[in-house]
Amino acid sequence: MWAAFIFAVTYVGVAVGRIPWLLLDRTGIALLGAIAMVVSGAVAVDRAVGSIDVSTILLLYALMIISAQLRLGGFYTCIARRIAALCVYPRRFLLVCMGIGAFLSAILANDIICLAFTPVLAYSLLSARLNPMPFLLGLAVSSNIGSAATIIGNPQNMLIGQIGHLSFASFTAWCGPPALAALAGSYAIIVALYHRQWLRPYSVAPETPLPAWPSFNPWQSTKGLIAATCLVILFLFTAVPRELAAIGIAGLLLCSRKMRSRHITELIDWHLLTLFCALFVVIEGIAMVHLPEHIVAMLARNGIDLQHPIVLTGVATLLSNMVSNVPAAMLLVRFLDSAQPEQWYLLALSSTFAGNLITIGSIANLIVIEQARAYGIVIGFKTHAKVGLAVTAWSLLVVIGWIYL
Repeated sequence: MWAAFIFAVTYVGVAVGRIPWLLLDRTGIALLGAIAMVVSGAVAVDRAVGSIDVSTILLLYALMIISAQLRLGGFYTCIARRIAALCVYPRRFLLVCMGIGAFLSAILANDIICLAFTPVLAYSLLSARLNPMPFLLGLAVSSNIGSAATIIGNPQNMLIGQIGHLSFASFTAWCGPPALAALAGSYAIIVALYHRQWLRPYSVAPETPLPAWPSFNPWQSTKGLIAATCLVILFLFTAVPRELAAIGIAGLLLCSRKMRSRHITELIDWHLLTLFCALFVVIEGIAMVHLPEHIVAMLARNGIDLQHPIVLTGVATLLSNMVSNVPAAMLLVRFLDSAQPEQWYLLALSSTFAGNLITIGSIANLIVIEQARAYGIVIGFKTHAKVGLAVTAWSLLVVIGWIYL
């Protein structure tokens, strides 16, 4: 009983994003839920520790170190500034921005791409007197879609890939084509929605600062790119466990004579890692009382098969926009058949594509919105939804079509 109550309160809190009268964010709520599971006796301490999928945490941690190397080397800022030079050609600029955003998000973390690109793009767009909305929304949309193509594109894919023991190459071969189709359609949708709204009388206020990012360092950036390339090669052509390959390469990056390891580890997203660990414990609590099995059995009695592709796509989309896609994926992986990898691919695609629907569907959306606000650019719920609804509808149609192909 206690486990079910704690789970319900935690997931409602994660969905709402806060608890009245308390300054708790989603990570704090999840952590509080995990603590409650242990303190109430619903999950023993050793069981709580054992419930955390260490391989997923290691992989996520290692990729954050590689991303931090590239960020400190000025690689992201350099790319963003080069893209911004195309501001005089709005459609071409949007195409390149979305293409590069999607590609880098597939190799690295989509959240990092949005964090690094948004300030530079916002400043450049204001300077060029362009309407920033289609370009910043395009960045958020493309980073979400591009990240769906690989196991290492976003946190929920890493989780799905590790727990499902999925092949990196097979994952990309199955998820890559629909991601490309969704990206192409999304570009067309944004162009259609903003085809007469490229120019706006925006200007940069004198006090608007230039983005405070490290200057481009060719050697440090090259080290990060070599690390990312080696990682993909190891994933594709060797049987070395992904988490060991990733953490090994991350360890080599820390061995530097020029860059302090403290500066790299300061850029680790400890909040996201804490969220993962806490949710593992919360879900272990309800697993011990077999609540998920009871819910699935009840749905089956009413003719709803969660493993049916359309049902799984719909449930993943709904949950991803209620509690965000990481908690949704964490809950749904328990119901997938390990002998049918297509179910796992489908969950990865649908939960990631669903992140474009509304602002809270994806952390990448929130990062773009918050970073843009510092430059006086307000991306409201309705503004985002105008693009998000159309893009998500198209992306899910692509997924459904791909299933039946």
